[in-house]
Amino acid sequence: MSRFAGDMPNPDSTVVGQNAEAPDLLEEEQLRANVYALLSALLISPPDETLLAVVKGLEGDDSDFGMALGGLALQANELGAEEIVDEFTRLFYGHGAGGELHPYASFYLTGFIYGKPLADLRQDMGVLGRARTDVTSEPEDHIAILLNAVHDLITGTQGDPLDLDGQKDFFDKHVAPWAGKFFEDLENAENAGFYRPVGTIGRLLMEIEGRAFTIAA
Repeated sequence: MSRFAGDMPNPDSTVVGQNAEAPDLLEEEQLRANVYALLSALLISPPDETLLAVVKGLEGDDSDFGMALGGLALQANELGAEEIVDEFTRLFYGHGAGGELHPYASFYLTGFIYGKPLADLRQDMGVLGRARTDVTSEPEDHIAILLNAVHDLITGTQGDPLDLDGQKDFFDKHVAPWAGKFFEDLENAENAGFYRPVGTIGRLLMEIEGRAFTIAA
């Protein structure tokens, strides 16, 4: 395992249909991509039956990261699908008054949605040749879309992959300034049950990636 993946048990590469394994990718890089894909899939919408079955089968270890994966599997096995849908709604959409959390870079960095961080991200994504898709109506600085973008920059599923320097530049500019705080908020959210270990996994991923990019610089 490289310094990027040494703390990460493999959460399964089949979590999202479009995120198939890249045949020429090193094992540790595929593992990184798998974690990004898992988090992206869980944060864009409540898990469907296929994704929930994957989550129920996750196996961890005695590391902090492994225990978070095990905790997520436990939540998936204890809660019903409707309970998870309701939790997702209360966390991110609310029942008429907005959700508990606002998973957008612009909100975390400026206090407003559709701010300058979104404009900067759109400009950089255009330079990288990553066009917006119509899969979701969410703005591109939504945490799930950003995580999927990092997955793509590692694997090259939607364009040429970036080397570590390019990945670091994107991470430092668009992910690191706010995503760790979002995941901490998700860990501590009043309405979080199933999504509490998702917050832990995300926070630990941000810490691991931040340390690894610093070492690799």
